[in-house]
Amino acid sequence: MSKLSPLSNLANEVKIRVQGMTCQSCVRSIEERIGSLEGVVGVQVSLSDKEASLRFNPGTVTPEVLRKHIEDMGFDASLMALPSQLQPSVTDWSDVTLGVEGMHCGSCVKNITETLSGVVGVNSVFVSLEKGTVDLRFDPSLLTLETVKGLLEEIPPGNFRVSIPGWNSRLNSASIPPQTVTIRIEGMTCSSYVQAIEGMVSQRAGVYAIKVCLQEKKGIVTFDSSVTCPEELRSAIEDMGFEAWLDQGCEYISEYITHTSFLQRLETNTLYMYLLKDRETRKCFVHVTGMTCASCVTNIEKNLLKHKGIKSVLVALMAGKAEVKYDPGLLDPPQIIRLISRLGFGASVMEESTLHDGVLDLSVTGMTCASCVHNIESMLLRTKGILEASVALATNKAHVKFDSDLVGSRDIVRIIEGLGFGVSLIKNEGLNNTLDHQEEIRQWKHSFLFSLVFGIPVMGLMIYMMVMDSQHKEHGGSMPVDQNILPGLSIINLAFFLLCTPVQFLGGRYFYIQAYRSLRHGVANMDVLIVLATTIAYVYSFIVLIVAMIEGAKQSPLTFFDTPPMLFVFIALGRWLEHVAKVKKHTVKFKKKNPYTMFFTVTFDQLNVEEQVSVELVQRGDVVKVAPGGKFPVDGKVIEGTSMADESLITGEPMPVIKKPGSCVIAGSINAHGALLVEATHVGAETTLSQIVKLVEEAQTSKAPIQQLADKLSGYFVPFIVVISVLTVVAWLIIGFLDFDVVAKHFPGFNQNIPRTEVIVRFAFQASITVLSIACPCSLGLATPTAVMVGTGVGAQNGILIKGGEPLEMAHKVGAVMFDKTGTITNGVPQVTRVLVLWDRARLPLRKVLAVVGTAEASSEHPLGMAVAKHCKEELGTETLGYCHDFQAVPGCGISCKVSNIEDLLQDSPKTQETNTSAAKQTPLLVTLQGATTDESSLVADTETNSGSDSPSYSVLIGNRQWMMRNGLEVTADVDDAMNSHETKGQTAILVAIDGVLCAMLAVADTVKEESALAVHTLSSMGIEVFMITGDNRRTAQAIATQVGISKVFAEVLPSHKVAKVQELQEQGLKVAMVGDGVNDSPALAHADLGIAIGTGMDVAIEAADIVLIRNDLMDVVASIELSKKTVQRIRINFVFALIYNLLGIPIAAGVFMPVGLVLQPWMGSAAMAASSVSVVLSSLLLRLYKKTSVEEYESRAQSHRLSLSPSQVSTYVGLETRRCSPHSFHRGLDRHRRSGSGSSTHPSTTQPYSTSGRNIVFLNRLETLNRF
Repeated sequence: MSKLSPLSNLANEVKIRVQGMTCQSCVRSIEERIGSLEGVVGVQVSLSDKEASLRFNPGTVTPEVLRKHIEDMGFDASLMALPSQLQPSVTDWSDVTLGVEGMHCGSCVKNITETLSGVVGVNSVFVSLEKGTVDLRFDPSLLTLETVKGLLEEIPPGNFRVSIPGWNSRLNSASIPPQTVTIRIEGMTCSSYVQAIEGMVSQRAGVYAIKVCLQEKKGIVTFDSSVTCPEELRSAIEDMGFEAWLDQGCEYISEYITHTSFLQRLETNTLYMYLLKDRETRKCFVHVTGMTCASCVTNIEKNLLKHKGIKSVLVALMAGKAEVKYDPGLLDPPQIIRLISRLGFGASVMEESTLHDGVLDLSVTGMTCASCVHNIESMLLRTKGILEASVALATNKAHVKFDSDLVGSRDIVRIIEGLGFGVSLIKNEGLNNTLDHQEEIRQWKHSFLFSLVFGIPVMGLMIYMMVMDSQHKEHGGSMPVDQNILPGLSIINLAFFLLCTPVQFLGGRYFYIQAYRSLRHGVANMDVLIVLATTIAYVYSFIVLIVAMIEGAKQSPLTFFDTPPMLFVFIALGRWLEHVAKVKKHTVKFKKKNPYTMFFTVTFDQLNVEEQVSVELVQRGDVVKVAPGGKFPVDGKVIEGTSMADESLITGEPMPVIKKPGSCVIAGSINAHGALLVEATHVGAETTLSQIVKLVEEAQTSKAPIQQLADKLSGYFVPFIVVISVLTVVAWLIIGFLDFDVVAKHFPGFNQNIPRTEVIVRFAFQASITVLSIACPCSLGLATPTAVMVGTGVGAQNGILIKGGEPLEMAHKVGAVMFDKTGTITNGVPQVTRVLVLWDRARLPLRKVLAVVGTAEASSEHPLGMAVAKHCKEELGTETLGYCHDFQAVPGCGISCKVSNIEDLLQDSPKTQETNTSAAKQTPLLVTLQGATTDESSLVADTETNSGSDSPSYSVLIGNRQWMMRNGLEVTADVDDAMNSHETKGQTAILVAIDGVLCAMLAVADTVKEESALAVHTLSSMGIEVFMITGDNRRTAQAIATQVGISKVFAEVLPSHKVAKVQELQEQGLKVAMVGDGVNDSPALAHADLGIAIGTGMDVAIEAADIVLIRNDLMDVVASIELSKKTVQRIRINFVFALIYNLLGIPIAAGVFMPVGLVLQPWMGSAAMAASSVSVVLSSLLLRLYKKTSVEEYESRAQSHRLSLSPSQVSTYVGLETRRCSPHSFHRGLDRHRRSGSGSSTHPSTTQPYSTSGRNIVFLNRLETLNRF
């Protein structure tokens, strides 16, 4: 039975092997289900051959998708062969580009595509909303352009206007063959960049095909040489922010083949690429519980890699997280979960990484039976773009995976609601819950407290026994506790037995579970050794005690019942502290992961009616209204309105950015003062902020804790000790039978009535247990956690928050420190640095200028305006200013207003005494006000003005050069030079005009922190290379670097560029520390060997870092390195203590030194084990004596050194470029720019003090281009 379509002659055919069909009902089910899919034009299923022949449109559906649909029906399906071509000769096709006016959104594109795709004779359709064109390939024997034009103009609501340019049938001509060029591309770090390049270049005119390989860092482009050329293609890629050059040896390869064979091969390759795409390696993240040490990590990684389909495994012990790359054709995440579970660990999927896939979890009410489940699933799966749908009747939950390019989350909700069921969104907080470690904390806390309850009495009895034993040896007699209750059973042994038994079987049950899981897979870790020592000690003690009671011994034997409680107390405490540290490491990340999760936005539906929805249900193509002061819930483009946006969350730069129609906005940034309509382009996990957070998580997954050293030692230590223990038993058995006197001499309480064989066995076994007791790795387990605990506490007392052991180990190895600029080296907020009065002070006093300017800027929301207003209030000594009305702010230019009621301010006594001079016009007067230099000069011609009159109202203009010129004021060359002198230093110069007269200039800048230069100098003197990296423009970066003494600067960089620079230094063998405070710094903070965040920065940056400077003092960077050195030194001392006890104690316990009379009794082994732990703890507590070096001492060391540099000593690099930008060439370029006209609106910062620089605008555009980093 077959189902054919009139379009069958245009389709491709593929055969799929289908296993599991039993009757014709199965055949009909497959034919009906697959035949209803869009793009399928023919289905023929053979029960006898167990195969399905499918004819389909390759532009709509792929063979792998068809196979999956059959598999989802419960059958086993596999592709039998690549699709074969069934379409007409390529020479019959013609291409045309139609102009279409009236398209305004993605819905128009979808309607046109769907309308033309279903027309007989149409081979392919590509609609470009940006260009307003439709690229159409069609068969002119079946279809005419007039018919196509009529079809397009009839699409509802009938607003499209179609124009047909002169079209050609260049496919029929073989005179211009296609060309192929190979382009080398640097700067790609993930598949998102590959997609961005392929998507951008493929849309260029004349490009037939492009394939970019991330691993080989190259792209192969096939193009029409009559339309474009290799250099244009290379430039197009370079304009996206990558480094691109034509590959040598294959720059321009001609393929003199017919277009027919070329296109046939191209279409076959396209289908083959579809198959490869479905078989690409995928990645999933798995939450793993039950891991205790590096042996567990090795166990998981080693065993998973044995399975076919697993490409790589990366397990992070501290994060409890595994990153698994796998072949989706052989495995899926549930199978990976089962593999990990079989190893004895708990596992659950955290997330699966797939391109364009969205996941939605819904709560569905109103379902009553399995039929409801089937209806929902079948309706969802029939919807284009929905990849998977699973509905559970028992839990009333639906899990839907969809392609966000084709369908949105709100569409899915409406589909289910349309079936009559209630739907509500389930917030996905599972990732947060998987990292809280509460279950592990609870179990180890209970284990510790339970063991402690019984361990304290055991320790007390041990101390009592030691004290009393020494006294009785001096005075003779026996201790009361040694008296027997029953023959062979003393009071002390009964007490030890009653105290030890609950701890052995209840307090230590978690150790037994972990040890069993490890041994089952042939791995021995610390848990195995702990369980081995305690179990043998307990079993041996129990057996010898029972034997003594049976024999009716007059003296109760020595036992090891005191060993298990003490071991379990110390080890359970260490495990509890370890998991508490893990919780602290992940507390902040998810609190601020999505700063707009609870934000409700207003969207427009297709009927242009406003509708309020949750941000999780906003989908691509929605138009979102963002009110003033609100946060942008999605990445998108402004389609209506003008405003300013604070994007410091992403860029790290405090200056607001102008947003107007066509501008891109970033999710999480803040809208300033104007309402905007924004079309959503990236939602949910696709937003810039979500991608940055994901980079942080992936970087943290790749790190391992410092405790791995102890675990690796225990990996060799355990089998070594077991072998020594066994050899000890064998050796003493041999010695005892050969020379019994040696054993009898040193066996405590030797009784002549006991058989020799029993005495020999008891002694040998006793020596073996002593070896296991003294060699217990308790001290090894405490060596690191105790030092880390004390070290982090000392750091916190000194304003340094250190997250765990690895930062303490890593900080002292740092060879390079990379500083962010804004908010790290600088204060992060603009301040007034200079006030230049351009008018006669007698007619326009300084206080009047400050009063007028302060009153005007008090109404501004711009950071520069607020900085000016704050400065004026401080200088005038008041919080209340005059009255401002007719206020107007023009983004990118400045403000205009009228100011009145400032007379009261002028009558008050001045806070700062001004110096009078009659020669103010000839000699500048310099006055320092709150750190800002004020000088008065005559840079403006003497013109009559009423500015000095008692007029109650003043007309005020404040802004840049263009703003003054637009209002009819001339900016003289002297004033322009004064502004340029500040702008060259990276400062913003603002002009002030009162009543039509240019009367003042203010310089505003983000000032350098007081300690920055000293911190840079101290780090350099320690032999550490210091760099500065910033998204700000080159000139500002270089100016700041000269002030603090940094000789190497990277400016105008993206967040991904910061990561690349960190990796570049790491490849040179350096351990890199990154110091930053913004979200844009967080990927670099996470990828660096040591991430250091400023405590006043963003929560995401703080969480990405390994060290947080609570006091916002850069000298604490130096202090953290010093503390690291002290802590690592202490950890090594602890290991020495632990190893000395083992290296000396084990031979003594084994009886090596018995010939010289040195014998270790069992209780001595337990005491030595306890002493080793106590010594490690006391050694760690010595860290509390650490005192941070004072700033005064550092300053005294640096007195003879110059902390700042000259501009010629600073090497400045832009973006990803690696060549030095000479300061001289830079200034020459700046001079050329000035001569060409400083009034250009594209001047980086001189002409737009109220907007971001031109460089930063380019930065944001590149950020958008690079697939929303």
